Amino acid sequence: MSKKWYNYFVSVEGENATGASEDSPAAAQTVADIAASVRMEPQFTANTRGPMPSSFEDIYHAAEIQPPTHGYTVFKVAEMLKNEHIRDLPPEIKRSSVLLALEAAGVKLEEVIQDAVRRDKALDAFERVRRKSADELEAKKTEENRQVQAEMERMLAELRAKVQANNEAIAREKETFTSWLKEKQQEEQKIADTIAYFVSANPISVGATPQSDAPPKADR
Repeated sequence: MSKKWYNYFVSVEGENATGASEDSPAAAQTVADIAASVRMEPQFTANTRGPMPSSFEDIYHAAEIQPPTHGYTVFKVAEMLKNEHIRDLPPEIKRSSVLLALEAAGVKLEEVIQDAVRRDKALDAFERVRRKSADELEAKKTEENRQVQAEMERMLAELRAKVQANNEAIAREKETFTSWLKEKQQEEQKIADTIAYFVSANPISVGATPQSDAPPKADR
């Protein structure tokens, strides 16, 4: 693991301790050694599958990252670098000023970098957990969507089949009724022809009966 902010601090320590420049293999090895000293992967004690944390501090807390007793975290050093008295100075002077302040406070630069590495590992671990959670949720919801889509198609097929069956029933009923009407007309014609011998005005209706929207009234 090699990140720019490691080099930002460690290069100065490497230069002071070994005379190596900030881009030398010795400085890079110092970075690797300090990063490797933080071996434990963070174990989150809080539920990482719920809502996203409101702040990164919540992630650090869940990973049980405690600030050092002297209070000099990587964020504390970041504030020092932004101090109005040195923030506009050249980088090498800013580094030297911070290192002097840390030395005066009895704080080892290695502790600051270890704090930074722990927090970085916590963020990376949280990212992996949340990515896995997001992937699992996507897979689950995608399968649910597939099942819902299949159910929708099944229900739609059933409804279409029912509509088709209803239409077929209507067609059969109409065909049966039309056939009966023809037989009715023939029956009425036979009756009318018979009665015609005996009456001047034939009371028998032949053909379709006029439709009425209103139901017939019952006799009182």
